[in-house]
Amino acid sequence: MTTYHLALLGFGNVGRALAQLLLDKAAEVRERYGLDYKITGLAARRLGWLADPNGLDVAAALAGRAAGGRPWEQSDIRAWLQAARADVLFENTSMNPQTGQPAIDYLKAGLEHGAHIITANKGPVVHAFQELSALARAKGQGFRHEAAVMGGTPIFSLFREALPGVQLQRFRGILNSTTNLILSEMEAGLSFEAAVKKAQDLGIAETDPSADVDGWDAAVKVSALATVLMGVPVKPQAVNPTGIRALTGEQVRAARAAGQPYKLICRAERAADGGVTASVRPEQVPAGDPLANVNGPDSIVTFEMDTLYSLTVSEQRPDAVTTAYGPFADFLGLARRA
Repeated sequence: MTTYHLALLGFGNVGRALAQLLLDKAAEVRERYGLDYKITGLAARRLGWLADPNGLDVAAALAGRAAGGRPWEQSDIRAWLQAARADVLFENTSMNPQTGQPAIDYLKAGLEHGAHIITANKGPVVHAFQELSALARAKGQGFRHEAAVMGGTPIFSLFREALPGVQLQRFRGILNSTTNLILSEMEAGLSFEAAVKKAQDLGIAETDPSADVDGWDAAVKVSALATVLMGVPVKPQAVNPTGIRALTGEQVRAARAAGQPYKLICRAERAADGGVTASVRPEQVPAGDPLANVNGPDSIVTFEMDTLYSLTVSEQRPDAVTTAYGPFADFLGLARRA
């Protein structure tokens, strides 16, 4: 039975959910797939950088207790990976939408160490997909990023595994859960400010919701999908998003009453010159449109291809666990192919 040493970089909501999922699924994975693993590296601002090739007490870390292991300086990620004898690096740090750093350098270090790299971070996908993919091939390692868009919903793996040879022509959808929830709450009677506050109280919106309400999170997701699935690098700045901040509760409720609700629509289309045009902006959609009744924190995207004319994928009730399933599934996919 193959045993993998796993290093987790980032221990926020998704990192913690991933750690718990790995603990919960260990026996099932061992029985079903003949794979064993232990978490030998754990790094976060609160915990520091811990490593023990014999395994860390992750349950203790989840409970707020000491996890054991030797501490390492944050600046020396390579020494940390070596001490953990990491076969897989899970990177779940905060996104930098402008540059993708320092996550890109973390992932490069993982590949240069000889580990598979798996990230839930959109930044490296948008800013360094080609570079990281090339380095992964050169090192004979895997680079996976399923959770970068729509959490654990299979989007990237769907195209990689189930749709060989297709050419994606365009896609259209709702990709930002926070703004979709805010619009739904505004339709129910809340002001924009009150809807944002409710989303924050539910733990869906950040303390600073600007990236969501101004459209930048959605723009990064559009960029990631276009870059990976269309093979055309698109930076978020080229998407030039328009968010929902200017919409009033009265506008949103009147649009719903008229049967043309507002949604923050994400689009990308292959252009005749080989490039990609992309946008993120609030649009009114007709009541019969599948996007019209995607409410709350749910997401949806429709892909149009040269050989499969329309394929729609949706995600309901996302949370940290569903997002954590993305890197978990990425790991199983890589390990089962080894």
